[in-house]
Amino acid sequence: MEHTGAEILLECLKREGVDVVFGFPGGAVIDIYDAIPRFPLRHVLVRHEQGAVHAADGYARASGKVGVALVTSGPGATNTVTGIANAYCDSIPMVVITGQVPTPLIGNDAFQEVDIVGITRPCTKHNYLVKDIDQLATVIREAFYLARSGRPGPVLIDLPKDVVQAKTKFVYPKTVKMRSYNPTIKPNKLQVKKAVDMFLAAERPLFYVGGGVISSDGSEELAWLARNLNIPVTATLMGLGAFPGDDPLFLGMLGMHGTYAANMAINNCDVMIAVGARFDDRVTGKLATFAPEAKIVHVDIDPTSIRKNVRVDVPVVADCREALKGFKELVRERLGEKDYKKANEPWVVRVQEWMKTHPLTYRTDTGCENEPDAGKIKPQYVVETIYEITRGDAIIATEVGQNQMWAAQFYKYNKPRTLLTSGGLGTMGYGFPAAIGAQLAFPDKLVVDIAGDGSIQMNIQELITAVCNNLPVKIVILNNNYLGMVRQWQELFYAKNYCATCMDAQPDFVALAKAYGAEGFRITEPEDVKPVLEEAFKLPKAVIVDVRVTKEENVYPMVPAGASLTEMLLV
Repeated sequence: MEHTGAEILLECLKREGVDVVFGFPGGAVIDIYDAIPRFPLRHVLVRHEQGAVHAADGYARASGKVGVALVTSGPGATNTVTGIANAYCDSIPMVVITGQVPTPLIGNDAFQEVDIVGITRPCTKHNYLVKDIDQLATVIREAFYLARSGRPGPVLIDLPKDVVQAKTKFVYPKTVKMRSYNPTIKPNKLQVKKAVDMFLAAERPLFYVGGGVISSDGSEELAWLARNLNIPVTATLMGLGAFPGDDPLFLGMLGMHGTYAANMAINNCDVMIAVGARFDDRVTGKLATFAPEAKIVHVDIDPTSIRKNVRVDVPVVADCREALKGFKELVRERLGEKDYKKANEPWVVRVQEWMKTHPLTYRTDTGCENEPDAGKIKPQYVVETIYEITRGDAIIATEVGQNQMWAAQFYKYNKPRTLLTSGGLGTMGYGFPAAIGAQLAFPDKLVVDIAGDGSIQMNIQELITAVCNNLPVKIVILNNNYLGMVRQWQELFYAKNYCATCMDAQPDFVALAKAYGAEGFRITEPEDVKPVLEEAFKLPKAVIVDVRVTKEENVYPMVPAGASLTEMLLV
């Protein structure tokens, strides 16, 4: 019996365990949509293709599965590029399926034709243009294998319409064989020994962890090592949740908006154990002064990430969890040699002093009579209240900007996969569709998008997607009438030249919520923050909470671009 390309595609998705696809139809993929009702697959109709890719991304981050998006050719395909680049920067497993014009028309400037394979080559882990239906099942099998294995990432499959309509026998490959693709999963034992020798001999060891710990499910091993050796832990934005945020050994985020304690620990540690992090510029600040006293162990599954930005003394190429397991096995054998907890105690006391002397904080009153928002709602307080209400048992998505940094600083992420945020690309408009994806993955969890008034408007159209699918996502807008982070930079480094950052012209977010069939609340007084949020979080429907916060509040600590981590601007 022969099957169409559309049927083969959908059968492959079923066999890969895909249960939900985020998409938007069009002429090039209409045959796929015609076949969808015959398969056990939930299709979520978004209102913009960028929303589909971000939703697939959020689904993947929250669940650990591969997210899937399906769009048509031409503008449908190009609208996915931001979301693909976003997933690529943060190493998120995703398969994006795009329609294409029939193969005889490729290169003829046909209607809605675009070279999406060429466009996405720099921002996908791999991409395919399928010209032969007999290769379709193999390509899909490979795409999912590539997306989820090694360093995860997005894979694009471009499907010409004639391939989708053609027929052939369905043969699903049992295994994947790719001679040029063999990620190193297990660490080299000699390198593991060198690393363990180094950090057991250290006087001031420090774990610096990133998203690789979460994507490899290595949190348990990390916690065992940190607690049994008494080693402080700091995390990148992508690494928040890899180690419990309320643990006394956790120093918070490091880098540009990192904590005082984390940045001082980086500056004073003698051995840094970097796991699944890539030393990006927001973390390192001035490279010449980064971790000046430290020998560095760097664990990463991607060998091209090691020594890319900083010198490394012991490279360990491996899956992060496997490397941490290797560390754990050796450490367990050597725990009787020395009381490492006691040995590291002076260092722990020192970093905890930094936490006490300069904790994350904010001024509760500007003290300025001319400040119209003096004494009003502080955005940090809103985030703290969300944590207090949820007790950390929620999935938090963020947009990008000040809202993102406050969500990173003032909410404690005690479990992996509870923070969904655009780390590498910094994509405004990411949070809300990502929250939709997470809510699809976990219908019974509370999912909250912490947003700014600027970024929420970039994909607000997806509110109807949430309403139509009965997804009770909560959007909390920290509304300061500014593009806040840019305004902060203008204030601090451009003599308060607030060019093009004022957002005084706003929609009525409460009315907008109701227009989409959601619920809306507005908070203007501090005493209303907690009761209104509690009421909003209990509602079994999508909600926007428009919180009018202090207008010119800044994110602190802040390391100016290009400065050393110790050159922090504090509250």
